[in-house]
Amino acid sequence: MSSMYYYIPALLFLVSFAMRVPGLVRNWREPLVRSVAAVLALGAVVFLLAAPPTVSEVNRLTGVANFSAPLVHAVVTAGSASIINLMLTWRGGPEDRRLTATRWCAGAYAVVIVLLLALFALGDAPDERPRDFDTYYATSPYLREMILLYVLGHAVATVVLSALCLRWAREVAGLLRAGLLLIVAGGVLNLGYAAFKLLAVGARWAGHDWDAASTTAAPSLAALASLLQCVGFALPAAGQGLLEWWHRRSRYRRLAPLWETMRAVIPYELVPLPRWSSLSRRHLRRTCDIRDGLRLLAPYLEHGTGPAAERALAASPGALKPEAARHAALVIAAFDSLRTEPGDGGVETLIDSDDGLVRLSDAVRVMGVLSGVAKEPVPSPVAGQGLR
Repeated sequence: MSSMYYYIPALLFLVSFAMRVPGLVRNWREPLVRSVAAVLALGAVVFLLAAPPTVSEVNRLTGVANFSAPLVHAVVTAGSASIINLMLTWRGGPEDRRLTATRWCAGAYAVVIVLLLALFALGDAPDERPRDFDTYYATSPYLREMILLYVLGHAVATVVLSALCLRWAREVAGLLRAGLLLIVAGGVLNLGYAAFKLLAVGARWAGHDWDAASTTAAPSLAALASLLQCVGFALPAAGQGLLEWWHRRSRYRRLAPLWETMRAVIPYELVPLPRWSSLSRRHLRRTCDIRDGLRLLAPYLEHGTGPAAERALAASPGALKPEAARHAALVIAAFDSLRTEPGDGGVETLIDSDDGLVRLSDAVRVMGVLSGVAKEPVPSPVAGQGLR
């Protein structure tokens, strides 16, 4: 089996861990943050250590033939415990109950790790087997017990994790449920990994050679299972972040008609933002520009549409130029169309509400289409009236 099946998942885990390092430093005291970091770090270490070239190098550096075997088994066991602890922390619940469960899990798998190392020390593995250790030594005293303990311990952890996820998935919906089901799917593949390992070991006990089930099929399932479970753990947070970004982008775009109209009304220069500015920064600047314009138009907005508004626009101190007045009248008409909606009775209420600005912008777009003003291009920024 190609070493890339090991190094690519290791790289994915490592990149995911590196992306979480800043949050880990800032929120070290948060159990969930620490649990996620532990799972990602151990996942990277597992696949890195399990790659045949790394196995040979570790054996060479330690001077112990097949030392990588108990090392990899111990790290996989620790990873299994960390995933269960992550699930317990992720779900939450009473703090004392969660701590008790995580301590029992950590303690039980710590005992398994000690037993794995002790059985390897008691056994005899003189021939280095970087790829087929489990099957080559399947009939050796103590080593067969070590291999069996490792596979069964991994299978038990997988069953516990899948059961926790299934139980929780029945109580939730949306992206969280989808993520939990992906973790369960990864658990099914991990059970397949354990089954192939046991099948190959059992074949050796019966005098047959089914090593490919352990050396090829099982690692492939493990890599795919890890990928599914990584996506399952990341999906709720990443999906929610994507939905929030899409919502912000939608609001930003819906504010465009009102903002473009305000460009013709605001009498002072608007400093442009760099093209690489974030969506949050551009959205904030756009809403600030709109609110500045609405404050300038506040005296006119209170008059409503009709002759009163036209007289106010024409007779007020510093009266607007005809071109700006047409756009201001468009905003006034849009604002007047919202007066009957609850919560939009005054200018200050509208300015303070982000939802109100979006509704006003939608109304400006409709009024612009009806009046034909929207078809007229907004003047390009000039001295005293720039774009930002």
